[in-house]
Amino acid sequence: MKHYFLILFICFSLTGIAKEKASLLRFDFGSGKVKKGWTPITPSSIYTDEKGFGLIPSGVMEEGKDFLSSKKPFYFSVILPEGHYRVILTLGGSPEGSSTTVKAESRRLMLENVKTASGKTVQKTIVVDVRTPKINDQEQIKLKERELNYLNWDNKLTLEFNGEHPCVAAIEIQKADKLPTIFLAGNSTVTDQENEPWASWGQMFPNFLKPELVVANYAESDETLLAFKREKRLQKILSQMNPGDYLFMEFAHNDQKPGGNHLDAMTTYKDELKYYMSEVRKKGGKPVLVTSTNRRRFDENGKIINTLEEFPEAMRQLAKELNVPLIDLNAMSKAFYEALGVENSKKAFVHYTANSYPGQDKPLADDTHFNPYGAYELAQCVTLAMRIAIPDLAGYIRTDWRGFSPGKPDPVNDFRWYESPSMNLVKPDGN
Repeated sequence: MKHYFLILFICFSLTGIAKEKASLLRFDFGSGKVKKGWTPITPSSIYTDEKGFGLIPSGVMEEGKDFLSSKKPFYFSVILPEGHYRVILTLGGSPEGSSTTVKAESRRLMLENVKTASGKTVQKTIVVDVRTPKINDQEQIKLKERELNYLNWDNKLTLEFNGEHPCVAAIEIQKADKLPTIFLAGNSTVTDQENEPWASWGQMFPNFLKPELVVANYAESDETLLAFKREKRLQKILSQMNPGDYLFMEFAHNDQKPGGNHLDAMTTYKDELKYYMSEVRKKGGKPVLVTSTNRRRFDENGKIINTLEEFPEAMRQLAKELNVPLIDLNAMSKAFYEALGVENSKKAFVHYTANSYPGQDKPLADDTHFNPYGAYELAQCVTLAMRIAIPDLAGYIRTDWRGFSPGKPDPVNDFRWYESPSMNLVKPDGN
């Protein structure tokens, strides 16, 4: 019975809060004395639906007076209503020092490699979009079967603590629904990929932004403009959109394929994009067009072959015709791949020799879908283009971001990614 009342209290606190900055939930990690109003979290605080919050470890948890840590990634989940949340993390506290990378929900990169010295802590803030497929009492997004167990679509906020020595001292969660939002619509090159070794630029994008702007990534593998609308994904975005919010749209890979969702680049493709933009503007939102990433296909001179036909050019024309901001990721990805070169560019995609992962008896060779390095670099392309094309958003880019040039990408060997426990060798839909 006490668990029932605890969940009731959590839900009441979340819906009845009067001030956005008031703390809704406070969790104190470790064995030390807990302050009034804080909930203690120890290694035995394992998540259950009945309790409504707790740890999901993938290895042995280590406990200190004022922290919990591990040599393996671990998760913390809490049941929350749909909305945007400001999460204040106190990281560190271990006498060994710590290094913590934080991902949210379906592997969205929020903080990377936050280091603390022996016994020291640091406070970091992130903002997370928590959502469900429900639109209203009668309607919801038509999810694909593979999406049903995605962390993006459950009724919880889930945080992943990863790195060489992840260490957490405290978590505070506040409502933040009034923050401006960038919604993302697109396909497998944009979506929050649930499993290693796949990744997209959309799930890396939050890492480069200040915790004053929310990224709500509604993209999904194999989507087209027609299917995204038919499955009510656009309707869901519009139901959440407030005046001044943005919708970034990247479609083409699947729209160009023959079949019932096919669009002609210079006619019906443009018409559908115009429809999206019109609906966004009705909500007081701001549309942004994003040309699609190139596939990895080189000619004999080491130059990228355009496999997307007229679709990128159609979007460029439309942006100019309607005076809509354009992020030319197609051109930037071309420069990025060519700078890496024919062979080295494989390291930006899911190209792995056999036995790179458990149960992988055959090589993985995918020239459409990115690995974390490729996704990370393309997210920097989007960040760079946003700073130039959308001055109103430039101030939301992290001040410590050092900038980026697609023609001079970060060295592959300098990139360090801490893999999540979730892995699936099946290629995402779409090509």
